[in-house]
Amino acid sequence: MHQHDAIDRISPTLEPDQMVVMHQNWHHLLFLHWEIPPEKLQALVPAGLEIDTFEGKAYVGLIPFTITGVRAVLTPPLPWISSFHEVNVRTYVHRNGRDPGVWFFSLDASSTLAVAAARAMYKLPYFDSDIDFDPSSLTFDSKRTDRRGQLPANAHVRYQPVEGPVQPARPGSLEHFLVERYILYAESDHTLYRARVHHQPYPLQRAELLGLEETLVWAAGIKRPENVPIRHYAREVNVKVYGPEKV
Repeated sequence: MHQHDAIDRISPTLEPDQMVVMHQNWHHLLFLHWEIPPEKLQALVPAGLEIDTFEGKAYVGLIPFTITGVRAVLTPPLPWISSFHEVNVRTYVHRNGRDPGVWFFSLDASSTLAVAAARAMYKLPYFDSDIDFDPSSLTFDSKRTDRRGQLPANAHVRYQPVEGPVQPARPGSLEHFLVERYILYAESDHTLYRARVHHQPYPLQRAELLGLEETLVWAAGIKRPENVPIRHYAREVNVKVYGPEKV
């Protein structure tokens, strides 16, 4: 039996009985994944977390998308701070065979306020970045400007959904393993934190990658393969965000 088969991957997708602290809408998500030897990734995550694998294989992901409607509970979105673009580099982890989630190596965002808030509240490695996104052509250009992170850390991505089925990932599939993640982990001062998000399952489509030049994965300390990555696209989900807690 693979490790993957023994971990409960359905419970974390259910809406938690916790107080929602924030709402967000995520649009035009592209999920790019490359297979990486698990031991290479294990060396890059904190003690207390183990690299999660599917049929013995581990993955690093590059996910560009755009965000709107960011607002705290019971407050309206503010136009000048509630919308921005983001790209993250991540892998997948669990704790002692439970609570499978995401470990972020970096999250680059075009909002200085969002970067400051996420660093302070969620202990996440957010970085300021100049990002342009054209929704008509699904062209994403990102250039990190934050010297707290490794430089250069840039990305040019052009993509489009492929005609065909639009449907949630099937539980037990590789697609479900890669995208249906609702727990995030972070570390600060040798303390591990966890937070939850919730949304309906991603409406997944196959994606075509029309252009990719990036150094974000390299900046995270990972040498990825040069082969074409696994590709998925989701048009939109509406997200509830919950507060962080010490693990």
